[in-house]
Amino acid sequence: MRQQIRSLSHSNRGGAMAAALVLLLPLLFPSLFTPFSHALPSALSEWNTPKPMHSRLLKSALQRVTSDEQQADLWLPLPRPEWKTCAQHGFTSAELPKKTQGYIQLFLDGGLNQQRMGICDAVAVAKILNATLIIPYLEVNSVWQDSSTFMDIFDVEHFIDTLKDDISIVRELPDEYFWSTREYYASAIRATRVKTAPVHASANWYLENVLPLLQSYGIAAIAPFSHRLDFDNMPADIQQLRCKVNFQALVFVPHIRALGDMLVSRLRYPPGPSEVTGTNYIREFNYPKYKQEAGKFVVLHLRFDKDMAAHSACDFGGGKAEKLALAKYRQVIWQGRVLNSQFTDEELRSQGRCPLTPEEIGLLLAALGFDNSTRLYLASHKVYGGEARISTLRSLFPLMEDKKSLASSEERAQIKGKASLLAAVDYYVSMHSDIFISASPGNMHNAMVGHRTYHNMKTIRPNMALLGQLFLNKSLTWPEFQEAVIEGHRSRQGQLRLRKSEQSIYTYPAPDCMCNA
Repeated sequence: MRQQIRSLSHSNRGGAMAAALVLLLPLLFPSLFTPFSHALPSALSEWNTPKPMHSRLLKSALQRVTSDEQQADLWLPLPRPEWKTCAQHGFTSAELPKKTQGYIQLFLDGGLNQQRMGICDAVAVAKILNATLIIPYLEVNSVWQDSSTFMDIFDVEHFIDTLKDDISIVRELPDEYFWSTREYYASAIRATRVKTAPVHASANWYLENVLPLLQSYGIAAIAPFSHRLDFDNMPADIQQLRCKVNFQALVFVPHIRALGDMLVSRLRYPPGPSEVTGTNYIREFNYPKYKQEAGKFVVLHLRFDKDMAAHSACDFGGGKAEKLALAKYRQVIWQGRVLNSQFTDEELRSQGRCPLTPEEIGLLLAALGFDNSTRLYLASHKVYGGEARISTLRSLFPLMEDKKSLASSEERAQIKGKASLLAAVDYYVSMHSDIFISASPGNMHNAMVGHRTYHNMKTIRPNMALLGQLFLNKSLTWPEFQEAVIEGHRSRQGQLRLRKSEQSIYTYPAPDCMCNA
């Protein structure tokens, strides 16, 4: 019964009905609920529709009128940058040695986008060591619980073929190393495992600490492997190789690309009223596209899951029950190691350390000039609070879509329940949108900023500190809020910024991955 209540609390549909059910069950069957009545506040806090935190601004936003000129400016592509992709992509390859030093195994933790960056680093490390790379092993993330492999997500043939002149890659270890598995390294200390690779290690560190293992045993495994290669003081060919992996070698498997293309097509060419059944599109989707002009759409990465909400230690307007539920979750998961909890909500917001709620990201988009005819694609996993939390955003942007509204369950069958594949589809759609915006910084945000910068595509980066301060000012009028938002985001719409020391090459691809025009 407890598990059923918890599963109800994370559903995205039927919020009001479920809330009523959760309230009535303890009254109808008190004996069943007494042993775990302490769990009810958490369930209720996620089902109850929170009151708007910024009702004055919201009321004005719902009545907003956007001029044609403002709309036209919003959708204008970025001007031609000083930096561009190089001729032949600017990637050079030294001659591949006839024999490698041995086999390198890398075990990548994190979600899809963190693993993507790890794959790029894995190829670079193999190049530094002159090692044969085993297709990287993707760890099962403790939050997303997805066991999808590299081959489930990325086109292996394309990966190997693109990099064939740079490094040696094999899908599996030869039989003589059959024992070198994840289970083998998890059961005891092993001489061939490197467990202490420092964050942002230098190329020399690998030559001094990993190369001897390759020469002695013919194989070396590095676990964990995430953010384990420095961004500075790297040879130019290693930097260019990382870029080549990120922008050329990593291509999603065909069925992910096919589903992504279908979603993009349905966003650009929405059917008329006669072609819609309920909330889903007619599946044939065969009306001629030449009869209508391709429409534009925005991808919103709404990074607002329970994990993030709890870790931020901010107040999200859900009242005392929500605060207690998040505090309990935070204590169980991080056991008091969340430093943010030492600050007040006002302090965290003024510093830009609170993720934007669906309501707040909706107000940001409205202030920037997006009107209620804007087609919005929601790229997210589970939104904390479900549909109840999203309802305010939907009232501002009624043409909001996601994977479920655009595709049938049959069309989504191959990715159902697989967080990494769901994220891959969102990544693909995001790369084909006219504008991308993320509600909060994170690996998806960073990867998308870098990839879209590389192709000179518009990407809005929310000014978190500014927005936090604006939302704290409860006397602010809509014209004042809108003016401050527009001015504060004038230079945050994808304009190229050169990478600074210690910044990620995957977020700031120039100058390492690009050429000066």
